[in-house]
Amino acid sequence: MGAFEYRQALEIRNAFSLRGVRYLFIGKSGAILLGYPDTTQDADLFLDKSADNGKAIVAALGDLGFPLTEAQGHEIEEGKDFVQLRNGPFDLDLVFAPDGIERFDDAWARHVDVEGFPVCHPDDIIASKAAANRVKDRESLPRLRAFRDYWVARRGHPT
Repeated sequence: MGAFEYRQALEIRNAFSLRGVRYLFIGKSGAILLGYPDTTQDADLFLDKSADNGKAIVAALGDLGFPLTEAQGHEIEEGKDFVQLRNGPFDLDLVFAPDGIERFDDAWARHVDVEGFPVCHPDDIIASKAAANRVKDRESLPRLRAFRDYWVARRGHPT
């Protein structure tokens, strides 16, 4: 698949809003929506882990054209920590338990609204990448931290 595009974010936002899904963009896709100058291959979503939200996610993914297997649908409804979808119109990572973030409600309280897109605060994106401790995340952390400092200064208030 190609790189994450704004059009995909719009499709996710519209389908998830229609179904009442509680979610946040996280990872590089979230950072990109905040203005971070980079690319990524997929959209990363942090999802509220509840039975009702799980059912709404499955319905919204169907609306988006993701052909979920019965097993995938069950994993999503149950809130499996990480579900990777590579068989739909674009690549999507569903994260119910991101490294470095304790609870969805805490991240929601800190989230940023960008043109109707619910996005994790840059501090949460950084915390998650730091806790994951993958080589590619460690390499991107200095740039993400510099972007966060720039972003905070532009907004005119502390983190």
